[in-house]
This record gives sequence, structure tokens and C-alpha cells, in this order.
Amino acid sequence: MTDQCLTFRDLTLGYRSHPAVHHLSGVVERGSLTAVVGANGSGKSTLMKGIVGVLKPMSGSVVVEKGVRVAYLPQQSELDRSFPARVIDLVSLGLWPKRGLLGRFTAEDREQVSRALMGVGLGGFEKRPIDSLSGGQLQRALFARVLVQDADLILLDEPFNAIDAKTVGDLIALIKRWHGEKRTIMVVVHDLDLVREHFPETLLLARKPIAWGASKETLRAENLLHARQFHEAWTESAPWCEDDAQSSPTGGHSHDHAHDHKHHAHNDDHDHSRSSGA
Repeated sequence: MTDQCLTFRDLTLGYRSHPAVHHLSGVVERGSLTAVVGANGSGKSTLMKGIVGVLKPMSGSVVVEKGVRVAYLPQQSELDRSFPARVIDLVSLGLWPKRGLLGRFTAEDREQVSRALMGVGLGGFEKRPIDSLSGGQLQRALFARVLVQDADLILLDEPFNAIDAKTVGDLIALIKRWHGEKRTIMVVVHDLDLVREHFPETLLLARKPIAWGASKETLRAENLLHARQFHEAWTESAPWCEDDAQSSPTGGHSHDHAHDHKHHAHNDDHDHSRSSGA
């Protein structure tokens, strides 16, 4: 079995011919727990959509290793809470890859859904309408849906937004349990203190990768400053950005050498101004 779960090869993703994530190369290793951080609009959600295939690459590629089962949890804002569904219906969606859209759910499936709801603190909520749930309860239900998928690669897009501290703590504990089970997990996170405390590795994006490696190194002040400066200099009308082969990683460290992993983040040190756009 190979060590890699996910491979990026000079990946560029975007919308209407404008790149939102560009020149990302590296490997996400099996069993790793990685936070994806950056300012609003830095490409974090775009990257998640590219991994699951919702968004096709403009150039380069993203390769999920053969046989890897993927579970993707988008932001809550992408869920239509007005849809007339119960909690059990929402969680049972996680069984579709196994049963198919028209497959009949078995007694074993129903038991699996009940166990998942118990696991996220929602035992007895099966018949509650989803539009009656609080933000924290809905996120717990969505985590239960991930639980029943039994995935090898778990992608979570901003799972801690607008929920209470108790729920955040419980969901962090569940993520750590998955990590202990050697699942590969990538989580879009805004709270850097949360990242420093709970996530061993971090990918820092500002539409391009600024740094990728051990969280302590990636979240150094100079990397955060570089990310902010590049992000502020970006313009939505930026043209295609060619890779700079002469560039070196911010702070003088590449993830491969500093941490004996296979990640490599492309980081260019030349100025990106509004006039050049890239």
C-alpha cells in the first residue's frame, strides 16, 4: 500500500478562466490530519471542491488513490434547510454510495444510523425535522452522515462556523478519533488557535500555497504576513499566473526537507502587484 492518499500535481482550479487556487503540488499522506487555512476567498473551499471533483482543474491534476472512499462535508450554507426532511433522512444519505439511490435500507442500516446519531450526541433525534435543529445540532447530524460513510478520506469545509463551544469540542474529539483510526482528514478552519492546539499539519493558502507542513512552522508570523500581503494584492480580474520555477519556499524551508514528508508547496518571493494581477 502506498503512503499517499491524495496527490496534487501543479494543480490550478478556478472559475470563468480566473484561477482561485494555483500551482499546488504535494502529497497528502494516509492517516494525516491537516488544517487548510487562509483568508476568506483564499481558495480553501475551491480546493475541497476540486478534490471531490465538483470543480474540474484548469490545469494540473488532483489524484485520489485507487480504492480510497471519500466523504465530503460542505459548508452549512450550501445545505437547503427548508427541504422537508428528517434527521434520519439526512444521515441516511451517507449510505447512498453503498445502497444506491433506489436501494432499500435494511434493519442493519437503520441501526447504523442510530449508532451514528448516538455517537454525535443526537440519540433519539431520528424523526426531528432538520429545519427545527440549531446550528450545532445540524452540524452534529452532518457529522453523523460522515460517520455512516466509513470513508478513508474525510474533507470538512468550515465545520466549526457558527456553532457553540461545546459542539466544537465534541466534533474535535470525533475528528481525533477518526485520526486515531488512521483515516486521512483535511479540515478548512478559520481559528488559528484551534489549529495550533489540535492539528499536526497545516496548508496555508492565499490562492497560491504559501506554506505546507507542521502547523508550528506553517503558522509562523512571516508566513501569515506573506499570505496576507499576497491576498490583499490579488484582483478578481487576474490573468493566468505562470509558475515561477526559480522561486523558493517562504521562510527558507520546504516541507519535504524540514519534516521528512512528501509535501511541497510552491512559494514565490517576488512581488505580486495589482498591476500584474499574479
